[in-house]
Amino acid sequence: MTAPNHTFDGKAFARGLSTAPGVYRMFAADDGVLYVGKARALKNRVASYFNSTPKPARTMAMLAQVARMDVTVTRSEAEALLLENQLIKSLKPRYNVLLRDDKSYPYVLLTQEPWPRIGLHRGARSIPGRYFGPYPSVVAVRETLNLLHKLFKLRSCEDSVFRNRSRPCLQYQIGRCTAPCVGLVQAHEYAEAVRRVTLFLEGRSDELSDELTNAMEAASERLDFEEAARLRDQVAMIRKLQARQYVEGQAADMDVLACAMQGTRACVLLLAFRDGRNLGTRPFFPKTNGSDSPAEVLAAFVSQYYAEQPPPREIILDRDIEDADLLQEALGAAAGHRVQVKTSVRGDRAGYLDLASRNAAMTLATELGSQAAQRERAESLRDMLGLDELPQRIECFDISHTMGEATVASCVVFDAEGPVRGQYRRYNIAGVEPGDDYAAMHQALLRRFRRAVEEDGVMPDVLLIDGGAGQVAQARDVLTELGISGPLLVGVAKGEARRAGDETLLLPDGRELHPGAASPGLQLVQQVRDEAHRFAITGHRGRRQKARNSSRLEDIPGIGPRRRSALLRHFGGLGGLKNASADQIAHVEGISSELARRIYATLHGLQGPGIERRPD
Repeated sequence: MTAPNHTFDGKAFARGLSTAPGVYRMFAADDGVLYVGKARALKNRVASYFNSTPKPARTMAMLAQVARMDVTVTRSEAEALLLENQLIKSLKPRYNVLLRDDKSYPYVLLTQEPWPRIGLHRGARSIPGRYFGPYPSVVAVRETLNLLHKLFKLRSCEDSVFRNRSRPCLQYQIGRCTAPCVGLVQAHEYAEAVRRVTLFLEGRSDELSDELTNAMEAASERLDFEEAARLRDQVAMIRKLQARQYVEGQAADMDVLACAMQGTRACVLLLAFRDGRNLGTRPFFPKTNGSDSPAEVLAAFVSQYYAEQPPPREIILDRDIEDADLLQEALGAAAGHRVQVKTSVRGDRAGYLDLASRNAAMTLATELGSQAAQRERAESLRDMLGLDELPQRIECFDISHTMGEATVASCVVFDAEGPVRGQYRRYNIAGVEPGDDYAAMHQALLRRFRRAVEEDGVMPDVLLIDGGAGQVAQARDVLTELGISGPLLVGVAKGEARRAGDETLLLPDGRELHPGAASPGLQLVQQVRDEAHRFAITGHRGRRQKARNSSRLEDIPGIGPRRRSALLRHFGGLGGLKNASADQIAHVEGISSELARRIYATLHGLQGPGIERRPD
């Protein structure tokens, strides 16, 4: 149901609604979404906005902009909650509290293949297998993996290494892997280790301990004392972990959340326990969009965070929030187990809640201090470049390649608060002469700004180009070609000694600025430029490695199974072969000098070995 587009009459619109549960959306005159909310009874909730009851200034400012409203009726309040979260994430309303989109949550990944691999995973969950987490930090994941490798000895190597091993690696030698790559463990034994790892990661340590104890006793009865001793050590390690980290003697599965606020800036701190193990803390900084209510921020965080991440059995909060019972119901239904949202706790849990509260306050204070420094740098940059206002969006482009191979351009975005990683972009450069940095920059900029002109219209206030006059000329040509005049174009050229602080800023009118290392404005430029470099070279390495890993020996003319086996056996695997020179490869029986050169060229991307570099 949609209200007409003339001057909005909220009372009349509310009268036409039903008392069913659902979700409502408020729109501004430009069709931008102002607010998304859920309601137990749509008619009552929407009407409450337009009655005579006094409302906060933020709410009044929002209502003054409402041009129309939409509603969607749902079957239940829980369904309304789920739909609200989906719409907030996709529409990003101006007045909702928003959990910043962060795809970097670390997980433990147990792959789904004949010989599963266990390791740390970040990013899209596209690899087949089971994902355990998310963990609050990479340190927590590595501690868990360290323990699992000691206990169950699953492989951690990538498939490209695993498939080409001819002898056990160091992980086998130090007792952290059973070397399935060379057949030193039976398939059923490895599968049993995988099953036990799964029990541990699912939080079923008591069940695992009982099982290992029974297996130990059985091994002892059949006089297999070596196996019994190994199982005994596993049980002892698990019991020791339980004794040290269990909360109140139970295998706690809970998150402790506390919210600290100063003005409209907020920090939500997460302290996570899984299977009784303290996994550490992780801070979040939601975008409050003007809200100064810790309860509102915390409620929005719980709703949005656990819509994306599996909830634990207990969620302990430092304050009461709206619709806590509804959240329990919705999260429990989605998780398939009971979820309790608590605010009144005692004992160890009260201590952890106090710890989370104090850490949230300290983390927010640190963040605000860094933001003050960020604003000082932005003000200095504004004055240095002669801008009328603080730059709200800065973009920087960089190019990375190795001797012309696998060229990648990066675009990073900073706003008034720092990097906006969700808007970073990489461009795989194709169709240009290898090593032609000017053509690569031209292509990347043309792709970026053509989309802005034809689709989203998003433009930076300041466009930084990492390079000298040649790269800046390419950027000027692209902007002129597309008829774009808004962004201030600035080239960032290195000094003679390439020392940080000696950079020269090239302006469109031909002026050159030398701010010096002490300039806060130049420090901001350096921060953005260095982030663009990091993002470009990471993408380049990934593209280059993918290209090299995809080159199989069998694809090289003249290499069959026998010669492949001889090469891998001679060099101890594909890694050793890649490190060999063409002359060394030619010493392998059955490999001619011409074939050795062909193998070398294929394994090194047809370019030969090079040193990673960035163009000036």
